[in-house]
Amino acid sequence: MAKIYLQTAIKADIHTVFDLARDIDLHQQSTSKTKEKAIAGRTSGLIENNETVTWRAKHLGIYQTHTSKIMDMEKPYRFTDIMLEGTFKSLRHQHIFEEKDGNTIMTDIFEFESPYGVLGRFFNSVFLTAYLRNFLLERNAAIKEAAERNQ
Repeated sequence: MAKIYLQTAIKADIHTVFDLARDIDLHQQSTSKTKEKAIAGRTSGLIENNETVTWRAKHLGIYQTHTSKIMDMEKPYRFTDIMLEGTFKSLRHQHIFEEKDGNTIMTDIFEFESPYGVLGRFFNSVFLTAYLRNFLLERNAAIKEAAERNQ
């Protein structure tokens, strides 16, 4: 299983950052390059515990759908989503928030496994991990910008 670990320091209160990280509308704006659109389940506003969202997006030149469910949430400190249906063999994304020195530290732990055994692991190491890291960095930059603009 591949793992991406990111930390983003944001000059905003923890409640603001937590809400922006689960905001479906901001997510769609921040992923406009991949034309990501919520098409089922929660399709706008703030996703809550035990809710699902189905995304349709163009990744690597192919339209794909991906359904996630929020499996765990402790406001405003953490939430975890997992893939129920989609391209990956498995996917789990932990979002962790803590206040430190007037900032909110937003931590992403993104774990995924591609199908196709050895070929999938090779694709992860050669390309997919870097692609997904950049995708998350762009999303986190949008959360940071929105949060700091609102302060």
